[in-house]
Amino acid sequence: MTSTTIRRALLSVSDKTGLAQLGKALAARGVELVSTGGTARALRDAGLEVRDVSDLTGFPEMMDGRVKTLHPKVHGGLLALRDNDDHLAAMDAHDIGAIDLVVVNLYPFEQTVAKGAERAEVIENIDIGGPSMVRSAAKNHGFVTILTDPADYDALVSEMEEHDDATSQAFRIRMAGKAYARTAAYDAAIANWFAFADAFSNELGPEALQATPFVETLPMAFKRSDVLRYGENPHQQAAIYVPQATAGGVPQAEQLQGKALSYNNLNDADAALELAAEFAGGDPAVVIVKHANPCGVAQGGSLLDAWNGALQCDSVSAFGGIVAVNTELDGATAEAIASIFTEVVIAPKVSAEAREVFARKKNLRLLECGSMPDPRRGGFAMKTIAGGMLIQGRDNGAVSESDLKVVTKREPSARELADCLFAWTVARHVKSNAIVYARDGVTAGIGAGQMNRRDSARIAAIKAKEAAETYEWAEPRTVGSAVASDAFFPFADGLLAAAEAGASAVIQPGGSIRDEEVIAAADEAGLAMVFTGMRHFRH
Repeated sequence: MTSTTIRRALLSVSDKTGLAQLGKALAARGVELVSTGGTARALRDAGLEVRDVSDLTGFPEMMDGRVKTLHPKVHGGLLALRDNDDHLAAMDAHDIGAIDLVVVNLYPFEQTVAKGAERAEVIENIDIGGPSMVRSAAKNHGFVTILTDPADYDALVSEMEEHDDATSQAFRIRMAGKAYARTAAYDAAIANWFAFADAFSNELGPEALQATPFVETLPMAFKRSDVLRYGENPHQQAAIYVPQATAGGVPQAEQLQGKALSYNNLNDADAALELAAEFAGGDPAVVIVKHANPCGVAQGGSLLDAWNGALQCDSVSAFGGIVAVNTELDGATAEAIASIFTEVVIAPKVSAEAREVFARKKNLRLLECGSMPDPRRGGFAMKTIAGGMLIQGRDNGAVSESDLKVVTKREPSARELADCLFAWTVARHVKSNAIVYARDGVTAGIGAGQMNRRDSARIAAIKAKEAAETYEWAEPRTVGSAVASDAFFPFADGLLAAAEAGASAVIQPGGSIRDEEVIAAADEAGLAMVFTGMRHFRH
C-alpha cells in the first residue's frame, strides 16, 4: 500500500452537510469532481465545476436514479490495484479512469422508517449504488479513500494538506473500517425492518411471511456513545453503546453536573429510572437503588415525603446510592438528598432551586431525562453467556386489581390491596429471590438476591427492625404490611417468616404444587392472600 494522490473524487451524498465546503477545498487542490443527481446540483450551486457520472460512464442515469453508478467505469476505477500491471492494462483497454476518493452517505432509510412512512417510500429509500461504492472503495483502501460521515471532511482536508494532496495509509484504513461499520449498520436496519415491522404489518399477513419475534439471524448495530473509565471493576474496560433507534433512557439524559458516569452508575441509574417510571403520572415517588436493587421506594403527598419514606426503609444501603424520581425535583427534596452521600440523581426535570443545591456537591452526577421510559414498552432483553447470547422479550407484564385472585378465607382490605399492588410493583424490579414488605405506599423492608425465599423474607424483616430502632418507632413497618414475592412460595416457611414479621396480606404468583399447604398456613395465621398468576424472576 502506498500513498496515492487524490486527483479524482466521486461524490454522491444524501446528507449535504458540509458538501459545498468540501467541494471547494478539493477543487482548490485541482481535484476533478464527479457527481450524481442532487449532489451535482448542490456543487454547481456552490459555483463548482462538476462532471456528471453519466459522462464518466457513457451511460445515462435511469429508472428514477436507481441505476447510475452500478457500472464498470465506476467500480473498475475503484477496485483496480494501482500496482498490478494486469489491472492497469484492463483500465487502459477499457478506458477506465482511476477514482481516488469516494464521498458517500446513504439514502436515509432509518429516518424514513422513524417518521412512519408508507412501505413504498421505505423500500425506495433502500440504497443500492451507495453501499456498493462504499464497499468497493473500502476494499481497495490501499489506494482509495472512502468517507461516509460529514464529520470526517475536515480530517480529510488536513490529511491532504499534510501529505501533499494524498492521504496516509492509517487514515484510509480507519475510514475503511468506519465505512464497513456503516454499511453493516445500514443492512441491519433494513433486515430488522423486514423482520420486525414489515413482517407483522404487510398486507400478506404474518402467517404468510412466517413472522416470528425470534428471527433466524439477528443483525444488531449499536453506536458507541461513550468510553467509560472502567467496567464493574477497575481492571475491566467498558463502553456504552446505543441502538440505532431507541426510546429515551439514561444514555439520552442530559447530564447537568458531576463527574463522568461510570459503568456501575449507568447500570444502577437505569434500574432506578425503570422503577421510577412505574409511577409516572402518579403521586410523587422516590426510588433509591444500590447495586441495581431498590433499597427504598416510596410515594407520598410531596416528593420530600416520598424521599423520607424511601430513605427510612434502609438508610444504611442508601449511602452512596442512586436516586430517581417521577416528577420535577424541587429544592427542598434536593436539600434532603444532598444531606447524604449520593452518586447519581435522575429526574424528568430539575428545578432551578434543586440545581443550585446540587451545585454545592461537585461530584454528584445530576441527570435530567425529560420524559420517563414506558415500563410496558416492547423490545428485547439480552445477556451474553460463554459461547452465545440469551435473548428474551422485556418483562413488561403487569397486573391490576381485577387480575388478582383471593385464595384465603379472609379477603384483603382496600388498604391491603393497595399495599399489595405497590409491593408487587417494586418486587418485579428486585433481584430474585425477591421479597418486598410495604405499608401505606412505602417499602418497609426489601430482601433481594437470596438463594431461597425464606432468607429473603427474613433479611427484609431484619432491615425493617433496624429501621425501627434507628428512627425510634414503636414497631417495624412490616407490622400490618403487605408482602410481595416475585415467585410462588415453594414451602410455607417463607410465608410464615413474613407472618412473623407482622405482614397481614400477601401477594404472590401462585402455581406451586404446595399452594394448598401455603394457603392453609396463611389462613391459620389470619393472612389475606392474593394470587397474580404472573411471575417476575429477575436474574
